Amino acid sequence: MKLKIFLLVAFLIPAGLFAQKAPSIDPKITTPKEAFGFNIGDDYQVANYTQLETYWKKLASQSDRMKLVDIGKTAEGRTHYMAIISSPANIRNLAHYKDISARLAHAEGVTEDQARALAHDGKAIVWIDGGLHASESVGSQQLMESVYHFVSRTDPEMMRILNDDIILCVLANPDGQELVANWYMRDPDPLKRSMDRLPKLYNKYVGHDDNRDFYMSAMPETANMNRQMWIEWFPQIVYDHHQTGPEGAVIFMPPFRDPFNFVLDPLIPIGIEQVGSAMHSRLVAEGKGGSAMRSGSNYSTWWNGGLRTIAYFHNSIGLLTEIIGNPTPIDIPLVPAMQLPSGDWPLPIAPGKWHYRQSIDYDVTNNRAVLDLASRYRETFLFNSWRMGMNSIERGSKDSWTITPKRIDALEAAGKSEGGGGRGGRGGGGGGRGGALDSALYASILHDPAHRDPRGYIMSADQADFPTATKFINALLKNGVTVLKATAPFEVAGKKYPAGSYVVKSAQAFRPHVLDMFEPQDHPNDFKYPGAPPTRPYDITGWTLALQMGIQFDRELEGFDGPFAKIPGPIDPPAGVFQNVPNPTGYLISHKENDSYILVNRLLKARCDVYWSGKDEIWVAASPAARTILETGAKQLGIAVQAAAKMPSDRAMKLSPVRVGLYDQYGGIAPSGWTRFLLEQFEFPVEVVYPETLDAGNLRSRFDVLLFTDGAFSTGGGRGGGGGRGGGGAVDPATIPAEYRDHLGRITAEKTIPEIKKFVEAGGEAITIGSSTSIASLLGVPVTSALTDGGKPLSSEKFYIPGSLMKAKVDTNNPLAYGMPDQVDVFFDNSPAFKLGGSTVTSVAKYDGKETLDSGWAWGQQYLDGGVAIADAKVGEGKVVLLGPEVAFRAQPHGTFKFLFNSIYYGSAKAVPQP
Repeated sequence: MKLKIFLLVAFLIPAGLFAQKAPSIDPKITTPKEAFGFNIGDDYQVANYTQLETYWKKLASQSDRMKLVDIGKTAEGRTHYMAIISSPANIRNLAHYKDISARLAHAEGVTEDQARALAHDGKAIVWIDGGLHASESVGSQQLMESVYHFVSRTDPEMMRILNDDIILCVLANPDGQELVANWYMRDPDPLKRSMDRLPKLYNKYVGHDDNRDFYMSAMPETANMNRQMWIEWFPQIVYDHHQTGPEGAVIFMPPFRDPFNFVLDPLIPIGIEQVGSAMHSRLVAEGKGGSAMRSGSNYSTWWNGGLRTIAYFHNSIGLLTEIIGNPTPIDIPLVPAMQLPSGDWPLPIAPGKWHYRQSIDYDVTNNRAVLDLASRYRETFLFNSWRMGMNSIERGSKDSWTITPKRIDALEAAGKSEGGGGRGGRGGGGGGRGGALDSALYASILHDPAHRDPRGYIMSADQADFPTATKFINALLKNGVTVLKATAPFEVAGKKYPAGSYVVKSAQAFRPHVLDMFEPQDHPNDFKYPGAPPTRPYDITGWTLALQMGIQFDRELEGFDGPFAKIPGPIDPPAGVFQNVPNPTGYLISHKENDSYILVNRLLKARCDVYWSGKDEIWVAASPAARTILETGAKQLGIAVQAAAKMPSDRAMKLSPVRVGLYDQYGGIAPSGWTRFLLEQFEFPVEVVYPETLDAGNLRSRFDVLLFTDGAFSTGGGRGGGGGRGGGGAVDPATIPAEYRDHLGRITAEKTIPEIKKFVEAGGEAITIGSSTSIASLLGVPVTSALTDGGKPLSSEKFYIPGSLMKAKVDTNNPLAYGMPDQVDVFFDNSPAFKLGGSTVTSVAKYDGKETLDSGWAWGQQYLDGGVAIADAKVGEGKVVLLGPEVAFRAQPHGTFKFLFNSIYYGSAKAVPQP
C-alpha cells in the first residue's frame, strides 16, 4: 500500500519539485560541448565514432579515473575501444580486481568462506554499452555523456560508485555509429536531417543481427566483446542500451515477461527483478515518467545469443532498455491505456513534444541507478556470482534434472493414468493448473533417471566432419566455456574414443551455456487464452548449436574422467593426413567435410579438374597445382587427402568455376549480408547484384548462379529491405548520394521476374531461400504450399513455428544432398513447405512424421508431415532450387550449409564418364 501511495504522489507532484542542485564537476575535464561544438543531446546533433575516439583519448589523458583499452578490430578495420572507469586507486590495481572477479565467476576451487572474503575485497564489475544497433542513436550518445559524467563528477554518490565499482564502457558497433552519424549530419540544414533511408546495413555484413551473434561469435565485434565479458572481466551486471520504447511511453526496462530459460540459475530472474526495480524507482523518484516493464513489451529471458541475454547463461544479470528519442524532436502520442497507472507502467507520461536530451537524461539516470545499486550491494553481487557458479558445478557433479514443459506433460499424463488430476497437457495454454498428484510421481517422473541432465559431452575425433566440430568448440571457447581435449585414447561407458576427441563437462560455472548449446530447447506453448493466437517470442525459440552444426556427440549421464587436458583458447583442427601413392592419377577428399568446399574453390580458381565422385567423395585430377593446394589445405584445414590410381566411382560430375550473383538492395537485407559473409568464409566467388542490374537483363552473360535469400522477395508483399534498419519503401533518387543510386529498386513480377526466367531458361541457376522461394512458381515451377487448410494458408492459431529446429529426411542420392546424412535438423522460421506438382521438380528433403520438432516450439507441427522442405526443378536449360528452411541462417547451421554449397556448383556441373 505504501508503494502505491508513493507512486500516486510521484505522479501528481510537478516534475520541477524533483530538481537537483547543480552537479559538482571537475573543471579540468573537457566537456562534450568543448570537444564537439554541441552538447550531447542537443537537437539535430549526433557525434560519430571518430569524434568519440578522439574525445575518449582526450579524457583518458586528462583523468586518472579512466583507462582506454584496445579490444580488437571491427569488420571495417576500426579500432574497437573499451573505457575502464573507476577510482584512481582501483585503476592502479585493475589486475587484482579482475582476478577476483574471475575466481568468483569460475567458482572452482573456491570455498564459501574464501568467496565471501573475495567479495569483501573485490569491486563490482558493471558493463555498460550503447550503439549496438547504430540507428538507435541514443545508445551511443548516452555512452559518451555517461563517460564524461563518470570522469568529471565529484558528488558523494559518484565518488562512492567509483570506489566500489569498475565500469566497462563499450561502444558496441563503431562502424555503424560512423555510418549513421555521418548519414544524419550530411545535410547542412538541421531541419532536413533524418535517420531514414540508410543506404546499407549498419554492420558490414549483418546489420541489426549484430545482436544475434553472441553464442556464435562470427562477427569480430562480437568476439571482441565476448572476450572482455567472459574471458577477461566477468561482469556481474551487463547493461545493453537500445531503442525504441512502447507507444505512449518513454522506455521499456526490466523486469521481463516469462518464459525464462529453464537452464538458468534462479538467482538470474531474481537479480533482474532487483536491478530493474532500482531503475524504475530512481526514474520515478526523479519525476521521469513513462517507464514500462513486463507486459509493456515482448522481451523475455528465454533466448540466448544477444548481448544482454548471453549474460544470463554466464550467471550475470543482463539488462535491456528500449527508449524513445531522436536527434530530430518527436512527439509522444496519447495512448489511453498507457495513461492508467499499473504495476507494469507505474508513472504515466503526458503526451507532447520530446527532445533528444530528455532521452539522454533518462539513460544517464538509469546508468546511475544500476551503478548505485552495484555499489550498495557490491558484496552481494560478487558473492552471488560465485554462488551461481558453484551451483552449476554442484549440479553438474551429481544427478540433476532440468524441468521443462515436456516433463510436466509427462507428469500430468502419469497422474491422469492413475486417476489423478492434471490440466490436460499443453494444448490450450492459459488455463489454470490441475489438482495435486501423488507425490511419488515427483521421483518417478520428474526425477526419472533416464531424463537426467548429462554430466558431460564427448565429440569423437573420428567423426565425419571433425573440422566443423572444432569450429563448434571454438564458439564455446570464445564464450569462456571450459573444453578438454583427450591426450590419449580412452573409454567411457563401454565406448572407445581416439586421442584428440573433445570433452565438455557440465560441472563448470557456465553450465547453463553448456546445456543450452547441446540440449534441445523446449519452449512452452504461449497463449493468452485457449484459442488465442500465439504470443510472439522475442526472437527464435530453438537454436541448439550442436544440432544446428550437425555435430556428432555422446551425452554421458554418469560421471567420467580420462586423459584430458584443458584447451586454453580457440584452436585449429588437427592437420589432415596427405597420403600419397606412386604416380597417382588423382586425389580423393571427403564430401562430408564442409571445409572441402574451400579446397574445391581454391582448386577451381587454379583451373584444376574437380569432380563429384559418387555422393560422398570428391575427385581431383592430378597436377602439380592440385597437389600444392591439397597439401597446403590438408595442413591448414584438417582435411585428409588420399592419392589414388583411379577414381573409385563410375559416376562423376565435373565441376566448373561459377559466377555467383547474390541479390541485395538499397538499405541492405540482413540474410543477404550473412550469406555474403558465409560465402566469403568458404571462398566462393560472389558479386552483389542489385535490382537495376537484374532489370537490365542479359544476365546469363555475367552469371551462372543468381542467389535470392530470405527477405529478398515474397508474393505476399515481401520482407525485403530494412534488414539492418536501413532502407525500405520508396526512395527519391535525388536525395541519395550517387554511389548508392544503382542500389535502388525492388524485384517486381512485371519487370524483374521475366529477366530471371530468361536467365534460367538459357542455362542459368536460380537458388531461392525462405520467402524468396515464391519466385519459383513465377518461373513456372509446379509447386504449391503444403501449409494450407481448405485452399487457404494456415492461420497462426493452427500452425506456428517461430524459429525452431525440425527434422528433415534427406535423399542423399540427389546431388544437392551429396555429403549429407539421411536426416538433418533444419532451421524453420515460419518457413515455406511445398507440394510438388510435376515431373520437372524433385524432392531433396522432406518432413516425415507428425512430430518432427527437435528444438524450440512447433504449434501444429503435424501439418508439416509429407511436406517438401527442399526441391530442385528443371526450367528450360537451367535449374531452380527451392530451399524452404533457412539453411544458412545467421551463418550458424553448418549442418545444412551443403544444401546451399552443392546448389551453387550443381547448375554448372556436367555428368561425365569416369576420367
